[in-house]
Amino acid sequence: MKKFVILGGGYGGLTIATQLLEHGVPEDTEIYLVDRMPFQGLKTEYYALASGTIAETHIRINYPVDPRLQMAYGEVEAVDLEKKLIQFANREPLEYDWLVIGLGCVDKYHDIIGAEAYSNSIQTFSQTRATYQKVNDVAPYGQISIIGGGLSGVEMVSELRESRPDLNIRLIDRGPSLLSGFPGNLQKYVREWMEHHQIELRSLVSLSRIEGGDLYNQNEIIRTDVTIWTAGIQPSPIIQALNVEKDPQGRVIINQFHQIPTYTDVYVVGDCASLPFSPSAQAAEAQGKQIAEVMLSIWEGETPRLGKIKLKGVLGSLGKKSGFGIMGKRTVMTGKIARALKSGVLWMSKRHFG
Repeated sequence: MKKFVILGGGYGGLTIATQLLEHGVPEDTEIYLVDRMPFQGLKTEYYALASGTIAETHIRINYPVDPRLQMAYGEVEAVDLEKKLIQFANREPLEYDWLVIGLGCVDKYHDIIGAEAYSNSIQTFSQTRATYQKVNDVAPYGQISIIGGGLSGVEMVSELRESRPDLNIRLIDRGPSLLSGFPGNLQKYVREWMEHHQIELRSLVSLSRIEGGDLYNQNEIIRTDVTIWTAGIQPSPIIQALNVEKDPQGRVIINQFHQIPTYTDVYVVGDCASLPFSPSAQAAEAQGKQIAEVMLSIWEGETPRLGKIKLKGVLGSLGKKSGFGIMGKRTVMTGKIARALKSGVLWMSKRHFG
């Protein structure tokens, strides 16, 4: 039997698996889906799990049960592109005929001393569980500092305010404004929401090191009880170790079929792939659908024909009652409608509707 192996059961990997199972797999081919966990965690909602406003069962998605799909659980240590072999920390190696690498990302600490050791992450399910424990062990009127004023930082701050109104919450960013990549009127709306809900906003902070509860901003020491890191991502260390062409962010350069040009039996999806737009669940799912199309064409002996990926927009939440978003390229929306749309997207994701 030939093996089509998917590393990572996230948005991209799971989309590929479900699309192939739906449209047909050759009788001589098995699909292997490899992940640490026996379910997909909806990463776009990890901020709510870390804040304690939802139970983890609310953002678990079961993998498909199908005789054509083999589940393999383990920690990937390395991928040997020459030998077509995947090495694991806790199980036997796995060979492949076709491979999809969708191992996601890890935090990027920008060479800030102590950042990894003394901050808490929401990149993986396990890290988010640990962050939840840290946050909820903070005594009333304690101080939480979130580093990074992008989408993840804003959602983390707002959800935490809803969960723990007793806490002092601070959002720190090295830029002049939070959500710097968004339109000015949207930034203004979110900033005013933060101020109304007593969130301390600190901009133009250049951290040099973190030591315990001390955040060093040049000659200033900013005190905190818990630090949460949302200030940047980079591809999985497995991707970093591959000897293939990458972009300045360390993501793999891929061809029009989402393949590594020098290894066309290997596809890269999601945060690990160099794309013309920022990493997102939406982009990973769109890529996943196209990778499935490519494989179905190859199995049928046809030349793949792919359209251009068009993203629908970006949605963010400000707690459970408000939100913000951009639909298309220009339309800005704020308030309850934006939040309701995000809830609808979550509902669809949980039911594999994209």
